Amino acid sequence: MTTQPAAIDVPVRVLSGPTVLIEYAGLRFLTDPTFDPPGEYPVMPGYAMTKTTGSPLSPDDVGHIDAVLLSHDEHDDNLDRAGRAFLPRVPVVYTTVSGAGRLGSNAHGLAFWEKANLTAPDGTEVTITGLPARHGPEGSEPVSGDVIGFLLTADGHPSVYISGDNASLDYVQQIADLCAPIDTAILFLGGVRHKPMLDAQLVTLDNTQATWVARALDARRVIPAHFEGWAHFQGTRDDLAEAFNAAGLSDRLVYA
Repeated sequence: MTTQPAAIDVPVRVLSGPTVLIEYAGLRFLTDPTFDPPGEYPVMPGYAMTKTTGSPLSPDDVGHIDAVLLSHDEHDDNLDRAGRAFLPRVPVVYTTVSGAGRLGSNAHGLAFWEKANLTAPDGTEVTITGLPARHGPEGSEPVSGDVIGFLLTADGHPSVYISGDNASLDYVQQIADLCAPIDTAILFLGGVRHKPMLDAQLVTLDNTQATWVARALDARRVIPAHFEGWAHFQGTRDDLAEAFNAAGLSDRLVYA
C-alpha cells in the first residue's frame, strides 16, 4: 500500500478515444496518440472499425510532449496514422517490449513492473512504471497482441494510473495489492467486443467492471477514456454515470 500526499487535481484532458493529455509534476504526457479524422479502419476482410469523432486538437496544437505512454501499437483505435507520424516528435515513447521492437527509434519497451525515470525541469524525478494489462480474456495475446498500463509517481505528487486496453480484473487486483490507494485512475473503457474475434468476449473494461476497479484501487478520482468516438464502444455517458451511481461511487467519476 502507498500513502498519497494531500489531494491535488493533476490536470488531465481526454482529447479523443484513448488519447489523454496529462500534466504531471512539470512534465507533459500523452497516451495512445490518435489524430486521424473519422472514417473506417479495416481489421480483417469484411470487418472494419468506424471512427465517429475526431480530436479537438491537431498534433501541432498539442504542444510540447515529454513522453508518450503507448499502451499498444497494433490497433488503429490506439495508434493511427497521424499518431505514428507524431511519435518521432517526442523525446521518448514508453510502450510494450514487443511494440518497442516494432517501432524502434525513440520507443522504450517496459516489461510488467519495470520502471523508468524522467526528470522534470525543477529536478523532480518522475517514475513511470509499466503495469500488467491484457487486451482480452486469458490466452488472448496471440490474437489481440501485447498491451501495458502505466503508473506515474513522484515525491509529493499524487499517483496516476493509466489502465491501457486492459480487460483483466486479476491484473487489476495485483496492481491494487501493491499500489492502492491510487489518486487518479484513467480507465480505458468502452466494453469492447469484436464479433469476429475471441468469441466476442470483452477486450476492454465495461461500465460495471469500471466500478469494481475504482473500488479495488480505492481511487479518489476516476477519469473515463477510450469510451467515446468509435462505433465499437458500448454505452453512453449516461450509462456510465448510472453504473457509478448504482455502486455508490458517483462522486469519484470525473469527465476530463
